[in-house]
Amino acid sequence: MTDAPDLALPTGYTDLLGELKDRVRAARTQALRTVNTQLVELYWSIGQRVRIEQGRQGWGSRVIKRLSEDLRKEFPDMTGLSPRNIQYMTTFAGAWGVGPIAQQAVAQLAWGHITILLDKLSSQDSREAYAAAAVQYGWTRNVLLNMIMNKTLERTGTAPSNFTQRLVAQDSELAQQIAKDPYNFEFLGLSGEVAERDLENALTNRITETLRELGPGFAFVGRQVHFDVDGDDFYVDLLLFHIELSRYVVIELKTGKFQPEYAGKLNFYVALVDDVLRRDHHNETIGILICGTKNDRSVRYSLGRSTSPMAVAAYTYDKLPAEEQQALPDENHLAAALDWAESNDG
Repeated sequence: MTDAPDLALPTGYTDLLGELKDRVRAARTQALRTVNTQLVELYWSIGQRVRIEQGRQGWGSRVIKRLSEDLRKEFPDMTGLSPRNIQYMTTFAGAWGVGPIAQQAVAQLAWGHITILLDKLSSQDSREAYAAAAVQYGWTRNVLLNMIMNKTLERTGTAPSNFTQRLVAQDSELAQQIAKDPYNFEFLGLSGEVAERDLENALTNRITETLRELGPGFAFVGRQVHFDVDGDDFYVDLLLFHIELSRYVVIELKTGKFQPEYAGKLNFYVALVDDVLRRDHHNETIGILICGTKNDRSVRYSLGRSTSPMAVAAYTYDKLPAEEQQALPDENHLAAALDWAESNDG
């Protein structure tokens, strides 16, 4: 017996199928987000209620333990009602004490993200900043932890620059936010003195990690990008494009201490890229010089005379102190541990 031949599909069927698949995926994603927000709201409300009784009656760990047992007895299929998790709920409610919680960025994060924020950050301003960034950029739990341990947001926008003098106000503020100081290249595994070409090779060989450290929005264009200026050859160390800012970013690498002549060379490269590659719909090209060490006063004198918008930042590839290394587990181990904890919490 042979299979019946396929029916002839009507015109536009494939396009319709693709559209409906997209709708189903979007609806499922939205449903998961809604369920997650409802769970966060529930945990927050439990935490608020327990906090009230703790303040009124001085509830201690024994009462929390009994509360956990009674709730799990009533809802045996529900995870997340352990004494430890209820303590997290009370801490969560104390940190985000002003409702409604559903309207805050943290409500869009998974509970595992929230416990990392509570464990690793003591400042509420920092918690809210990292929560907002995690939502905006879709950070996984292990990426969020790495960002916190590397003080990513604290370093963002801190590099000395001449952006306010060379760009219009709104552009200068946005450009400043993509210039960190210092950059943390610890992921390269380098130690001791390294040559500039070796540093460049390491950064491009680990381009995914490099772009993550540089910050969201960067796209890699090329390394040692060649320009011919009437027979003279010039090579840009790293050329990037920032999607959100719609501008080229020239990266010049120096392994030693900042010297004023470095700013002159970067100024030339920025002007060159701006003239040769920039299109009418692109914003003005900017440059970032990344060097081993710098004297900020010397940097500001140098940038003050530069005609191109530029920033200067230091970098480090030293490993974190031993105690912080212990607090920053391997990415795979971290993900496995968090998954195990969530599946067994209850």
